[in-house]
Amino acid sequence: MALKTKPLPNLTPSASTLSPDVAAAGPVVPPLERLRHMSAATWEDLVLEWVHSLKKKYARVEKHASSGDLGLDVIAFESATADDPWDNYQCKHYDHALAPSDVWIELGKLVFYTFSGEYSVPRSYRFVAPQGAGNMLSKLLRKPEEVRAGLLDAWDKHCRTKITSTREIVLDDGLKRHIDGFNFSIVTAVSPLTLIEEHRKTPWYVARFGGGLPERGAPPAPPTGVGSHETNYVRALLDAYEHRLGVTLTSPTDLVHQELGDHFFRSRREFYSAESLREFSRDNVPHGTFEDLLDEIHSGVVDVEQAGHTDAVARVLAVVQHAKGLQITSNALITRTRTSDRGGMCHQLANDLRLRWRR
Repeated sequence: MALKTKPLPNLTPSASTLSPDVAAAGPVVPPLERLRHMSAATWEDLVLEWVHSLKKKYARVEKHASSGDLGLDVIAFESATADDPWDNYQCKHYDHALAPSDVWIELGKLVFYTFSGEYSVPRSYRFVAPQGAGNMLSKLLRKPEEVRAGLLDAWDKHCRTKITSTREIVLDDGLKRHIDGFNFSIVTAVSPLTLIEEHRKTPWYVARFGGGLPERGAPPAPPTGVGSHETNYVRALLDAYEHRLGVTLTSPTDLVHQELGDHFFRSRREFYSAESLREFSRDNVPHGTFEDLLDEIHSGVVDVEQAGHTDAVARVLAVVQHAKGLQITSNALITRTRTSDRGGMCHQLANDLRLRWRR
């Protein structure tokens, strides 16, 4: 008898639903899914990035994740000099939501090392795991007295021989009194969604999770007075104008030539546009991304700057025009870079004495 078969469903995506981005990189992977596939080392780095971003809360953040870490992973201090108050963020990289059996050893280290005086009791102790705390652990952490009872009950199985490899940690009367008086309400767990939402505000989020940079606001207009941070490029422009006009200019107020006065105003506006891109980069991309873009601009225009020109003003105009036409695709900031930013970066380079208009 012939077998009855069903035709396979059409698994070919419609051309109208296949975007260029998906064709190039595949479907978007949600942040929660990315967390689950991170290595243990990357997970610890992610937690470090998040805690480090809490600048209003902490003056100092350190990573202690290594052998002999005394049960401390990422620790954060409210003061830059004193050890108290401080918080511990305990990184647990498992392929499942945390259960009570996953944390007894860490709580054992916490009570033992605070009992023995290795460190003081932290203000808060937070478990951070890719899949968060499971239902049983979440319920347990809401009841500090049950945490205390559970730790005492689990000591011999989970803590006695595992806190340190050099000796057994017996639950004697002194340690038991310490546990009896310990404030277990400091122990909580961080939701993965909370971590993602707060990490989104860090410069490292796009590098970890993708999704594109946020929109950038309009750059500020330059102030009336020239700031101290503008000294070099403003002087370089005045030197260029002197070269063309054959006069001495001690300050921008001496510049009465209309065309060059307009150029000076545009140059300052572009400088402040580039400065706003620098500020944007500090909040949204890893350190050094803006500097890499500035280096690319310099590499693209330096030959033009060193070529022969009729005068210094012609050199400025040629370099800025060339910068605005450069094809740059490798830097993450390029999607938020305006034409005016490119001109402004030429003046930033002059401000850093990396470009010279008058020779």
